[in-house]
Amino acid sequence: MTSIIYYLLFAFAWLVSLIPYWLLYRISDGLYYLIYYVVKYRKTTVFHNLRSSFPHKTDEEIHRIARAFYRHFSDFLLEAVKMISISPEKLNNRMKVKNPEVFRDLAERNQNFALVTAHYNNWEMMINLPHHMVHRCMIIYRPLNNKVTDQLSLYMRGRFNNVMVPMENIFREGVKCRSEKRLFSIWFLADQRPPRNSKFWTNFLNQDTPVYLGAEKIASKYDMAVVFFNVQKIRRGYYCYTPELLFEHTTGLPEHVITESHVRRLEEIIRENPEYWIWSHRRWKHKKPSGK
Repeated sequence: MTSIIYYLLFAFAWLVSLIPYWLLYRISDGLYYLIYYVVKYRKTTVFHNLRSSFPHKTDEEIHRIARAFYRHFSDFLLEAVKMISISPEKLNNRMKVKNPEVFRDLAERNQNFALVTAHYNNWEMMINLPHHMVHRCMIIYRPLNNKVTDQLSLYMRGRFNNVMVPMENIFREGVKCRSEKRLFSIWFLADQRPPRNSKFWTNFLNQDTPVYLGAEKIASKYDMAVVFFNVQKIRRGYYCYTPELLFEHTTGLPEHVITESHVRRLEEIIRENPEYWIWSHRRWKHKKPSGK
C-alpha cells in the first residue's frame, strides 16, 4: 500500500514540477493567501518564535516579517517540488555559487570538510553541489516518520550524485572514503532540533537553544575543515550560495568552539533577513533543564 501511495504522490509531484516558473509563482501567490489567511498554518508557533527572538521589535514589524516569511515559504514549497525534474543546467542557472575556489583549495590540499548550513532560504537547491566540487557529497538525514514523504525526499536529494546517509552510519561512510583515499564532504543541516536530553545548550536568537554537536564531533575526529554555506536570495527563484571557511583544521580545538562559530554565523544571517528562516519549525519546543 505504501508503494502505491508513493508512486501516486510521485506522479502528482512530477506533474507539478513541470509547471513553468512564471505560472508556479502565480500558484504560490494563491498558496500564500491560503496558508496565511485561511488555514493559518502554524501561525501561533510563527508569531511566538518571532516575538521571542526579537523582543524589541514592534508588533507591526513582527507582522511584516511573518507575512514575508509566509510568502517566501510558499515559494519554497513549490521550488522544492521542482527539484524532482529540473535539469542540472537549469538548476545551475538559478543556483549561483560564489567563491567556489574554497572547494578547489580544499581539494588541492587533500582536505575533507564538513559543510554546515540551515533551513534558510532554499537549501534544497544545494542538491547540485556535486557539480561544483570533486569531493564526494554525503548528506546526513533523519528518516521521516511518514515513509512516503521520506522516500520522495530521498529521491529528490539523491538525484545529482549526493549520497544520503543516516546519522548512525556517517562514521562508517567516512572510514570507507578514507580507506578508498577518496575526498569527501559531509553536509549538516545544523539548526535541527536535537532530542530533549541534548548535552549542549547555547543562547541563540535570544533563547536557550539545544544544538547538535555532530558537525563538531565528526570534523574533529577526521581533522576536517568546516565550511559554512551562506545562502542568500537574489530575487524570486534565484539564489546565491557562498561557502565561508570557518576552520581549516579542527583537531585539538577547544570543545564547542566549532559549534559556537557556526551558530553565531547563522544568527547573524537570520538577524539581517529574518523572513527567510523557517519560523514554523518548533525549534524551542524543549526547555533547558536546570543545571545545564
